[in-house]
Amino acid sequence: MKLRFEDWIIHEDEGTLAISKPPHIASLDERSLQEPSIIRLAKAYNENLQLCHRIDKETSGILLMAKNPEMYREIAMAFEKRRIEKVYHAVVDGAINFQEHVVDLNIHVTKSGKVRIDRDGKEAVTLFQSLEIFRHFTLMECMPLTGRMHQIRIHLASQNAPISADTLYGGKMPYLSHIKRKFHQGKHSEESPMINRFALHAYSLFLQTENLNLDLKAPYPKDFDVLVKLIRKYDL
Repeated sequence: MKLRFEDWIIHEDEGTLAISKPPHIASLDERSLQEPSIIRLAKAYNENLQLCHRIDKETSGILLMAKNPEMYREIAMAFEKRRIEKVYHAVVDGAINFQEHVVDLNIHVTKSGKVRIDRDGKEAVTLFQSLEIFRHFTLMECMPLTGRMHQIRIHLASQNAPISADTLYGGKMPYLSHIKRKFHQGKHSEESPMINRFALHAYSLFLQTENLNLDLKAPYPKDFDVLVKLIRKYDL
């Protein structure tokens, strides 16, 4: 199936462009260059586009780009001064009741790319709010106040609330048979999980500067939407 960058655009003006990134596509080129990347697809659409930030390959949702160096610098400065408000939605394991729950735990990224909580690491702060609580899962709002690698994932894991299907940080693969009564699986088929990547979506982005006023939202992609709907229906 051909990837159509144009289909992902949720905002475009003279200086900026934002897409709702599908899961399973890396923001930047990976070593092999065999798989597509957002930056290469963006450059094919407009060679001047620059990514202003990035999100994990498996994460879906909003990615903001600049069309010229001046706009890139303005957005970069807004990120540096924490004038950009990003909100993620995650499905986490467990019935978790977080009300404006702040996690302030420093993060260290090793040379091999592993991430761990380390008080000698870089400052990392995330605000969490439970949106919907079910028997085995919670739909969680996550607002990172800093931008560290894997920040939301490792901060949730540190609170015994790992993201569903995030096996790297203790999340479990979510199966419908665990929540649906009288679940029947075909004799000769193996049950697939309700989602096959960790359940994290970059839902919204708000940015206000001298020259910009952006208030963007990215609808759930199909796999995340299906997961939430199944949980709402059966995990009561």
